Amino acid sequence: MQVVSISSLKGGVGKTSVTLGLASAALAAGIPTLVVDLDPHADATTGLGVSAGNQLGIGEMLRTARRAQLSDHVVPSGWVANARRLAKDSDGKKAVLDVAMGSAYSGIYDRPDLGKRDLRRLTNLLSRVSGYGLVLIDCPPSLNGLTRMAWTASNRVLLVAEPGLFSVAGTERTMRALELFREEFAPNLAPAGIIANRVRPSSNEHVFRLAEMKQMFGDLLLTPTIAEQANWQQIQGAAHSVHHWPGESAKQAAGTFDALMKNLMDSGSVRNRVMRRPVA
Repeated sequence: MQVVSISSLKGGVGKTSVTLGLASAALAAGIPTLVVDLDPHADATTGLGVSAGNQLGIGEMLRTARRAQLSDHVVPSGWVANARRLAKDSDGKKAVLDVAMGSAYSGIYDRPDLGKRDLRRLTNLLSRVSGYGLVLIDCPPSLNGLTRMAWTASNRVLLVAEPGLFSVAGTERTMRALELFREEFAPNLAPAGIIANRVRPSSNEHVFRLAEMKQMFGDLLLTPTIAEQANWQQIQGAAHSVHHWPGESAKQAAGTFDALMKNLMDSGSVRNRVMRRPVA
């Protein structure tokens, strides 16, 4: 099971939109996926079309992490019903897209002074779940406790940036923070790469910043980049999967996320095989 934190230390770069796009690609590919909405604003939960019942949110589960059974409180994304005919894996089983719902209560952990015991709360919850090939954690746009908790529970960190000065600088800071965090808390954690989001190919500034990012980050800058999409807010407002939204622009966006998902899963599989290789 790959556990991937989707992070940015700068708000407003479309981190949750990328989480939703990757979740849509995973559903279309038949990859059993769990989305953990760790942002107290719970935007991913809303965008995934979740209908809450009596299940606990992620914040309440974190409070009792040693006893809570996350699998008892996940809820299926509302996208699944719309995609039943199309989202099937190679064995003919219906694809799974479950959600650990976001909760304002999780904000009590979003502070900079969490100790190692608190940082392992999400790790403890995820250690008792099975049946997923992928876990996507939508992090808050900060490096406070919740993001560090997510990184502790993850195999890899995927960063999201816009091709703008402040976002590129923020991504560089995040890479430094990730390296320090690895050294102190999570030696097996690795960057999954950097996704450039909301790219306008006709913008000279975006072209310049993308070249700058390539020079700074090399192969960590993933391709394809995600083009700015005019109807993205409409798709999210309707709580719909981009793969099942009509129109050519949505089809192109879905293709972009399919390619990014394949890159993410393939590179993760290679890394996992390397980590399991016995030492001579």
